[in-house]
Amino acid sequence: MQPIISVHNLVKTYASGFQALKGVDLEIRRGEIFALLGPNGAGKTTLISIICGIVNATSGTVTADGHDIRKDYRAARAKIGLVPQELTSDAFESVWATVNFSRGLFGKPPNPAYLEKVLKDLSLWDKKDSTILSLSGGMKRRVMIAKALSHEPQILFLDEPTAGVDVELRRDMWEMVRALRASGVTIILTTHYIEEAEEMADRIGVISKGEIILVEDKSVLMRKLGRKQLTLHLQAPLQQIPSQLANRQLELSADGNELIYTFDTQADATGIASLLRQLNELGIDFKDLHTSESSLEEIFVSLVHKR
Repeated sequence: MQPIISVHNLVKTYASGFQALKGVDLEIRRGEIFALLGPNGAGKTTLISIICGIVNATSGTVTADGHDIRKDYRAARAKIGLVPQELTSDAFESVWATVNFSRGLFGKPPNPAYLEKVLKDLSLWDKKDSTILSLSGGMKRRVMIAKALSHEPQILFLDEPTAGVDVELRRDMWEMVRALRASGVTIILTTHYIEEAEEMADRIGVISKGEIILVEDKSVLMRKLGRKQLTLHLQAPLQQIPSQLANRQLELSADGNELIYTFDTQADATGIASLLRQLNELGIDFKDLHTSESSLEEIFVSLVHKR
């Protein structure tokens, strides 16, 4: 299937000489939720701004649903909705006027029924006559999403969509994003909440210092780069790991009460069975055990740190 967004060899160098993007290549699949992760200053917002036509690239090409963002700007931009990090809207306008005006900016004919549905889906219908100024931060964030959806885009960029909103509202917005994806909209989000990417994304991209260092299906990424650990709670503390176990991937907790075994989930044999037999032969008893695996946050931090 043809990607809905295709970025090839994208470079952005600012007048100061700072190179924000260094030959970025990226393809976004139609109908997916793609999470773009990276530390502050990695180039996330610059990349989104170029795709959305807000910032000009130094070199490289970008197409949105088959339209070149430079040569066919209007057609490309009409396919895209953008919810920026900053809440920018006329504070004294009503919610309805704000969303209706945004639709008109894209040359779309009036469609009150569609805008009503958008506002109801975002739990904004009862606020349609309220001024933006009178709304809470979470409601203002919803208005920004309604504006971005007003012209019926096929691609929606969410730049830190839940920054500064409470946990309950964040969960509501996750459900809304899933519903949009189910309706055929492609979602690209940047987030500082790694749990947000872990919960929602189909694929993960990691950008660091202006370069895409990894793009992977979330499940494959977790399986490939994640670590699994078996923690054994010992009956009696150990002073040190016995020399007979030196070849094992074992750590001893500071108080000597836990043995932690790290194993590869991709390997044909995890080594757990032979480890337990060896512990039994050495007279090391345990009263409980449990396994855990790396979170996406740990994988992300490890990737960026290595970079």
